[in-house]
Amino acid sequence: MERREIWSAGETEVLARTLLRAPSVHNTQPWILEFDGGRLLLIERRDLTLPEHDPLGRDRVISCGAALTNLELAVRVLGYAPCSETFPEPGRPEVVASVTPGERALPSADDLHRYSAIERRRSHRRRFAGRPVSRQRIGELVDTAASAGVEARPIRDELELGRVAELLEFAAEAHQHDHGYQRELALWTIRDEVSHRHGVGLAATALPPGSLPWAGLVRPSTALPDSVILTHRLTEETLLVFLTPDDTRHDHLAVGQAVQRTWLDAVDGGLVGSVLTQPLHLPEVRSALCDDLELAGFPHVLMRLGYPAGAVPSSPRRAIDEILGRGF
Repeated sequence: MERREIWSAGETEVLARTLLRAPSVHNTQPWILEFDGGRLLLIERRDLTLPEHDPLGRDRVISCGAALTNLELAVRVLGYAPCSETFPEPGRPEVVASVTPGERALPSADDLHRYSAIERRRSHRRRFAGRPVSRQRIGELVDTAASAGVEARPIRDELELGRVAELLEFAAEAHQHDHGYQRELALWTIRDEVSHRHGVGLAATALPPGSLPWAGLVRPSTALPDSVILTHRLTEETLLVFLTPDDTRHDHLAVGQAVQRTWLDAVDGGLVGSVLTQPLHLPEVRSALCDDLELAGFPHVLMRLGYPAGAVPSSPRRAIDEILGRGF
């Protein structure tokens, strides 16, 4: 059965555009969408490597998990119940998921709310407004992550925040003096956004001039606050750590799904956020975080949440034909 008998040209564009709006490490958008009849295959682009930041490809698979959440939402909004399978082809490990349209079904209210938030989601690396996020709202976001099989652990205690601040300070200093990391970060930062046409990378206008924890991307010129100041800043934010019992590619994909669902629910509720993964690529930081917070699992992502203190521009995106692969 040909693709055109299942997905119309308009539906294909909806699928592709929704997929493109998913967050990804350094905005690399490391995925391809293949059509196998009516079945959709989400392919991890292993040629897009970040050897300094993401040597094991963990963030790349997490990014694909976020893309899978968007793809499933697009299928639901198009009127089908998606039937998803992760890593469905042992002979093709780069196929991280397949999504098959099931029975015709109207999208739920939650589906529509999350879908509408996709276009509004941004990486808000700036300082938040002073308004605190309620414990009830935090609890709802924790439940959203749990529905994807992932724990989102709030970090509220001042002693825990102090220890997190110390670890972030340590990681920032390590990355600031890591010349290989800095070269890679510079390579993926878009400085001339007017003439830039590649649709990938970190837009310089989206990066605030301040320092941690807002940007999370440490450069040689970043003025690093000490842990006391950083602790105070963290008390003004809502911080979640996403963790799983194991550290496999299945776990990384699930984390990406949970992060995106949580993020979309947060945006739908008027919040903004950003994620930090760089510190967790330092083994000593990841290990110390587990010990100090007594985490029962492997931490993968730190998510900052709060109310916006101003608009944030959208990041660039690839052209649709760049992500459509075999069977299109």
